[in-house]
Amino acid sequence: MSYFSTPVVFLIFRRPDTTQRVFERIAQAKPKQLFVVADGPKNPDEAEKCRQTREIINLVDWDCQVYTNYADHNMGLRKRISSGLNWVFEQVEQAIILEDDCLPHPTFFRFCEELLEKYKDDERIMHISGDNFGHKRRAGVDDSYYFSMFAHIWGWATWRRAWAKYDVNMTSWGNRTIQERVLSTFSSPAQRRYWRFIWDETANGNIQTWDYQWIYTCIYHDALCIMPYENQISNIGAGTEGTNTKNTQSLVANLPTSDMIFPLKHPTQFEYDQAGIQKAVNMFHLERPILPVRLAQKMIVKLKKALR
Repeated sequence: MSYFSTPVVFLIFRRPDTTQRVFERIAQAKPKQLFVVADGPKNPDEAEKCRQTREIINLVDWDCQVYTNYADHNMGLRKRISSGLNWVFEQVEQAIILEDDCLPHPTFFRFCEELLEKYKDDERIMHISGDNFGHKRRAGVDDSYYFSMFAHIWGWATWRRAWAKYDVNMTSWGNRTIQERVLSTFSSPAQRRYWRFIWDETANGNIQTWDYQWIYTCIYHDALCIMPYENQISNIGAGTEGTNTKNTQSLVANLPTSDMIFPLKHPTQFEYDQAGIQKAVNMFHLERPILPVRLAQKMIVKLKKALR
Protein backbone atom coordinates (compact mmCIF):
# COMPACT_ATOMS: atom_id res chain seq x y z
CA MET A 1 0.00 0.00 0.00
CA SER A 2 1.45 3.38 -1.03
CA TYR A 3 1.29 6.43 1.16
CA PHE A 4 1.43 10.07 0.20
CA SER A 5 4.60 11.73 1.52
CA THR A 6 3.69 15.44 1.50
CA PRO A 7 2.15 16.72 4.75
CA VAL A 8 -1.51 17.68 4.47
CA VAL A 9 -3.09 20.43 6.58
CA PHE A 10 -6.82 20.23 7.26
CA LEU A 11 -8.56 23.41 8.50
CA ILE A 12 -11.84 22.56 10.21
CA PHE A 13 -14.47 24.23 12.37
CA ARG A 14 -18.15 23.32 12.80
CA ARG A 15 -19.25 21.59 9.56
CA PRO A 16 -19.25 17.81 9.97
CA ASP A 17 -21.06 17.27 6.65
CA THR A 18 -18.53 18.96 4.37
CA THR A 19 -15.63 17.93 6.62
CA GLN A 20 -16.57 14.27 6.16
CA ARG A 21 -16.52 14.58 2.36
CA VAL A 22 -13.16 16.33 2.26
CA PHE A 23 -11.73 13.89 4.81
CA GLU A 24 -12.69 10.97 2.57
CA ARG A 25 -10.62 12.47 -0.25
CA ILE A 26 -7.69 12.95 2.11
CA ALA A 27 -8.09 9.34 3.23
CA GLN A 28 -7.81 8.20 -0.39
CA ALA A 29 -4.44 9.94 -0.65
CA LYS A 30 -3.24 8.46 2.67
CA PRO A 31 -0.78 11.16 3.71
CA LYS A 32 1.93 10.10 6.13
CA GLN A 33 1.38 13.29 8.12
CA LEU A 34 -1.92 15.06 8.76
CA PHE A 35 -2.01 18.40 10.60
CA VAL A 36 -5.48 19.42 11.78
CA VAL A 37 -6.23 22.99 12.84
CA ALA A 38 -9.63 23.64 14.44
CA ASP A 39 -11.27 26.77 15.80
CA GLY A 40 -13.43 26.65 18.90
CA PRO A 41 -17.18 27.33 19.17
CA LYS A 42 -18.54 30.87 19.30
CA ASN A 43 -21.36 29.86 21.64
CA PRO A 44 -22.76 26.77 23.40
CA ASP A 45 -24.97 25.96 20.39
CA GLU A 46 -21.88 25.47 18.22
CA ALA A 47 -20.03 23.27 20.69
CA GLU A 48 -21.71 20.04 19.59
CA LYS A 49 -21.05 20.70 15.90
CA CYS A 50 -17.41 21.43 16.66
CA ARG A 51 -17.17 18.18 18.62
CA GLN A 52 -18.77 16.16 15.82
CA THR A 53 -16.42 17.74 13.29
CA ARG A 54 -13.33 16.89 15.33
CA GLU A 55 -14.54 13.31 15.82
CA ILE A 56 -14.15 12.73 12.08
CA ILE A 57 -10.37 12.97 12.46
CA ASN A 58 -10.49 9.89 14.68
CA LEU A 59 -11.46 7.88 11.58
CA VAL A 60 -7.86 7.89 10.32
CA ASP A 61 -7.18 4.19 9.70
CA TRP A 62 -3.96 4.25 7.71
CA ASP A 63 -0.35 4.61 8.84
CA CYS A 64 -0.38 8.33 9.58
CA GLN A 65 1.02 10.72 12.16
CA VAL A 66 -1.87 12.97 13.17
CA TYR A 67 -1.09 16.30 14.80
CA THR A 68 -3.92 18.40 16.20
CA ASN A 69 -4.07 22.06 17.14
CA TYR A 70 -7.55 22.60 18.59
CA ALA A 71 -8.68 25.91 20.07
CA ASP A 72 -10.71 25.82 23.30
CA HIS A 73 -12.51 29.05 22.41
CA ASN A 74 -13.34 30.84 19.20
CA MET A 75 -10.33 32.71 17.85
CA GLY A 76 -11.86 33.80 14.54
CA LEU A 77 -10.46 33.30 11.05
CA ARG A 78 -7.71 35.89 11.33
CA LYS A 79 -6.03 34.50 14.45
CA ARG A 80 -6.94 30.84 14.09
CA ILE A 81 -5.76 30.23 10.52
CA SER A 82 -2.65 32.40 10.74
CA SER A 83 -1.52 30.89 14.05
CA GLY A 84 -2.40 27.39 12.87
CA LEU A 85 -0.30 27.69 9.71
CA ASN A 86 2.54 29.22 11.72
CA TRP A 87 2.40 26.09 13.89
CA VAL A 88 2.50 23.83 10.83
CA PHE A 89 5.46 25.52 9.18
CA GLU A 90 7.44 25.46 12.40
CA GLN A 91 7.49 21.68 11.87
CA VAL A 92 7.56 21.03 8.12
CA GLU A 93 9.19 22.57 5.05
CA GLN A 94 6.16 22.35 2.76
CA ALA A 95 2.52 21.36 2.93
CA ILE A 96 -0.81 21.07 1.12
CA ILE A 97 -3.67 22.98 2.75
CA LEU A 98 -7.37 22.17 2.52
CA GLU A 99 -10.32 23.83 4.22
CA ASP A 100 -13.33 21.81 5.35
CA ASP A 101 -15.45 22.80 2.35
CA CYS A 102 -12.85 22.52 -0.44
CA LEU A 103 -13.32 19.14 -2.08
CA PRO A 104 -10.21 18.13 -4.04
CA HIS A 105 -10.02 15.96 -7.13
CA PRO A 106 -7.87 12.87 -6.37
CA THR A 107 -5.15 14.12 -8.73
CA PHE A 108 -4.82 17.39 -6.77
CA PHE A 109 -2.43 15.80 -4.27
CA ARG A 110 0.03 14.53 -6.86
CA PHE A 111 -0.20 17.82 -8.76
CA CYS A 112 0.82 19.76 -5.65
CA GLU A 113 3.48 17.30 -4.55
CA GLU A 114 5.30 17.32 -7.88
CA LEU A 115 5.31 21.12 -8.07
CA LEU A 116 6.35 21.53 -4.43
CA GLU A 117 9.38 19.43 -5.23
CA LYS A 118 10.13 21.06 -8.58
CA TYR A 119 10.03 24.63 -7.28
CA LYS A 120 11.13 24.14 -3.66
CA ASP A 121 14.19 26.36 -4.13
CA ASP A 122 12.69 28.81 -6.63
CA GLU A 123 12.04 32.03 -4.71
CA ARG A 124 9.96 33.44 -7.58
CA ILE A 125 7.17 30.95 -6.86
CA MET A 126 5.32 31.21 -3.54
CA HIS A 127 1.96 29.53 -4.05
CA ILE A 128 0.34 26.54 -5.79
CA SER A 129 -3.43 26.68 -6.23
CA GLY A 130 -5.93 23.97 -7.11
CA ASP A 131 -8.47 26.43 -8.53
CA ASN A 132 -9.35 27.24 -12.09
CA PHE A 133 -12.36 29.51 -12.48
CA GLY A 134 -12.86 28.79 -16.17
CA HIS A 135 -9.64 29.98 -17.82
CA LYS A 136 -8.88 27.85 -20.89
CA ARG A 137 -5.62 27.19 -22.69
CA ARG A 138 -4.81 29.34 -25.68
CA ALA A 139 -4.54 27.62 -29.03
CA GLY A 140 -1.26 25.78 -29.31
CA VAL A 141 -0.64 25.68 -25.53
CA ASP A 142 -0.46 22.28 -23.83
CA ASP A 143 1.00 23.33 -20.46
CA SER A 144 -0.53 21.85 -17.32
CA TYR A 145 -0.68 25.19 -15.48
CA TYR A 146 -0.10 28.91 -15.78
CA PHE A 147 1.06 31.73 -13.51
CA SER A 148 -1.15 34.31 -11.80
CA MET A 149 -0.67 37.19 -9.39
CA PHE A 150 -3.58 35.94 -7.26
CA ALA A 151 -3.06 33.35 -4.53
CA HIS A 152 -6.37 31.45 -4.42
CA ILE A 153 -6.75 29.42 -1.25
CA TRP A 154 -9.52 26.88 -1.98
CA GLY A 155 -7.02 24.04 -1.90
CA TRP A 156 -3.41 25.16 -2.14
CA ALA A 157 0.19 24.42 -1.21
CA THR A 158 3.26 26.38 -0.24
CA TRP A 159 6.66 26.23 1.43
CA ARG A 160 8.02 27.38 4.78
CA ARG A 161 10.32 29.78 2.88
CA ALA A 162 7.24 31.53 1.41
CA TRP A 163 5.06 31.50 4.52
CA ALA A 164 7.92 33.09 6.48
CA LYS A 165 7.18 36.31 4.54
CA TYR A 166 3.55 36.40 5.73
CA ASP A 167 2.49 39.14 8.15
CA VAL A 168 -1.09 38.83 9.39
CA ASN A 169 -1.04 42.50 10.47
CA MET A 170 0.20 43.80 7.08
CA THR A 171 2.65 46.14 8.80
CA SER A 172 4.27 47.27 5.55
CA TRP A 173 0.91 48.47 4.17
CA GLY A 174 1.25 51.60 6.31
CA ASN A 175 4.03 52.78 4.01
CA ARG A 176 2.44 54.97 1.31
CA THR A 177 5.21 54.25 -1.21
CA ILE A 178 4.70 50.52 -0.79
CA GLN A 179 0.94 50.94 -1.18
CA GLU A 180 1.34 52.71 -4.50
CA ARG A 181 3.86 50.18 -5.78
CA VAL A 182 1.66 47.21 -4.92
CA LEU A 183 -1.49 48.81 -6.30
CA SER A 184 0.28 49.69 -9.55
CA THR A 185 0.32 45.95 -10.27
CA PHE A 186 -3.39 46.18 -11.15
CA SER A 187 -4.25 47.33 -14.65
CA SER A 188 -7.61 49.01 -13.95
CA PRO A 189 -8.60 51.87 -11.61
CA ALA A 190 -11.55 49.79 -10.38
CA GLN A 191 -9.25 46.99 -9.24
CA ARG A 192 -6.90 49.45 -7.58
CA ARG A 193 -9.82 51.03 -5.67
CA TYR A 194 -11.14 47.59 -4.76
CA TRP A 195 -7.85 46.32 -3.33
CA ARG A 196 -6.99 49.59 -1.59
CA PHE A 197 -10.31 49.34 0.24
CA ILE A 198 -9.79 45.63 1.06
CA TRP A 199 -6.26 46.08 2.37
CA ASP A 200 -7.08 49.26 4.27
CA GLU A 201 -9.90 47.48 6.07
CA THR A 202 -7.83 44.36 6.67
CA ALA A 203 -4.83 46.24 8.03
CA ASN A 204 -7.14 48.29 10.27
CA GLY A 205 -8.77 45.14 11.62
CA ASN A 206 -12.23 45.86 10.23
CA ILE A 207 -12.02 42.75 8.02
CA GLN A 208 -11.21 39.84 10.29
CA THR A 209 -9.73 37.32 7.89
CA TRP A 210 -6.29 35.92 7.03
CA ASP A 211 -6.26 35.35 3.26
CA TYR A 212 -6.26 38.95 2.01
CA GLN A 213 -2.92 39.27 3.82
CA TRP A 214 -1.54 36.24 1.95
CA ILE A 215 -2.64 37.69 -1.40
CA TYR A 216 -0.94 40.94 -0.41
CA THR A 217 2.24 39.09 0.60
CA CYS A 218 2.50 37.35 -2.75
CA ILE A 219 1.88 40.52 -4.76
CA TYR A 220 4.22 42.57 -2.55
CA HIS A 221 7.00 40.09 -3.33
CA ASP A 222 6.14 39.93 -7.07
CA ALA A 223 5.49 36.22 -6.65
CA LEU A 224 4.28 33.78 -9.27
CA CYS A 225 1.23 31.76 -8.17
CA ILE A 226 0.61 28.49 -9.99
CA MET A 227 -2.90 27.87 -11.32
CA PRO A 228 -3.91 24.57 -13.00
CA TYR A 229 -5.68 24.47 -16.35
CA GLU A 230 -7.75 21.54 -15.04
CA ASN A 231 -9.82 22.65 -12.06
CA GLN A 232 -8.85 20.52 -9.05
CA ILE A 233 -11.11 21.96 -6.35
CA SER A 234 -14.87 22.25 -5.89
CA ASN A 235 -16.06 24.54 -3.12
CA ILE A 236 -19.00 22.67 -1.58
CA GLY A 237 -19.53 25.08 1.30
CA ALA A 238 -21.74 27.80 -0.12
CA GLY A 239 -24.73 28.36 2.15
CA THR A 240 -25.78 29.73 5.51
CA GLU A 241 -23.12 27.69 7.36
CA GLY A 242 -20.29 29.16 5.31
CA THR A 243 -18.13 31.82 6.91
CA ASN A 244 -17.35 33.74 3.72
CA THR A 245 -19.16 31.75 1.00
CA LYS A 246 -22.85 32.17 1.74
CA ASN A 247 -24.04 32.79 -1.83
CA THR A 248 -25.30 29.49 -3.23
CA GLN A 249 -25.64 31.10 -6.67
CA SER A 250 -21.98 32.10 -6.79
CA LEU A 251 -20.32 31.50 -10.15
CA VAL A 252 -17.44 29.74 -8.43
CA ALA A 253 -19.42 27.47 -6.06
CA ASN A 254 -19.55 23.72 -6.76
CA LEU A 255 -17.43 23.92 -9.90
CA PRO A 256 -16.78 20.53 -11.53
CA THR A 257 -13.27 19.10 -11.29
CA SER A 258 -11.35 17.04 -13.83
CA ASP A 259 -8.31 14.77 -14.07
CA MET A 260 -4.89 16.34 -14.13
CA ILE A 261 -2.87 14.67 -16.88
CA PHE A 262 0.57 13.34 -15.96
CA PRO A 263 3.40 13.76 -16.60
CA LEU A 264 2.95 17.46 -16.06
CA LYS A 265 3.92 19.85 -18.84
CA HIS A 266 5.66 22.91 -17.45
CA PRO A 267 5.53 26.46 -18.85
CA THR A 268 8.76 27.78 -20.28
CA GLN A 269 7.88 31.44 -19.71
CA PHE A 270 7.83 32.68 -16.11
CA GLU A 271 5.30 35.49 -16.46
CA TYR A 272 1.71 36.25 -15.55
CA ASP A 273 -1.07 35.00 -17.80
CA GLN A 274 -3.07 38.23 -18.05
CA ALA A 275 -6.11 36.49 -19.56
CA GLY A 276 -6.18 34.07 -16.62
CA ILE A 277 -5.94 36.94 -14.16
CA GLN A 278 -8.82 38.77 -15.84
CA LYS A 279 -10.93 35.60 -15.76
CA ALA A 280 -10.39 35.33 -12.01
CA VAL A 281 -11.35 38.99 -11.60
CA ASN A 282 -14.55 38.52 -13.60
CA MET A 283 -15.57 35.27 -11.93
CA PHE A 284 -14.56 35.85 -8.34
CA HIS A 285 -13.28 39.25 -7.25
CA LEU A 286 -16.03 41.26 -8.93
CA GLU A 287 -18.71 39.12 -7.30
CA ARG A 288 -18.04 41.15 -4.18
CA PRO A 289 -20.26 44.21 -3.45
CA ILE A 290 -19.60 47.25 -5.62
CA LEU A 291 -17.58 50.09 -4.13
CA PRO A 292 -20.47 52.37 -2.92
CA VAL A 293 -22.03 49.41 -1.11
CA ARG A 294 -18.70 48.52 0.51
CA LEU A 295 -18.21 52.10 1.60
CA ALA A 296 -21.67 52.10 3.17
CA GLN A 297 -20.79 48.86 4.94
CA LYS A 298 -17.58 50.47 6.16
CA MET A 299 -19.51 53.37 7.67
CA ILE A 300 -21.93 50.99 9.38
CA VAL A 301 -19.01 49.13 10.96
CA LYS A 302 -17.53 52.38 12.25
CA LEU A 303 -20.91 53.55 13.56
CA LYS A 304 -21.44 50.28 15.46
CA LYS A 305 -17.99 50.62 17.03
CA ALA A 306 -18.74 54.19 18.05
CA LEU A 307 -22.05 53.18 19.61
CA ARG A 308 -20.35 50.38 21.56
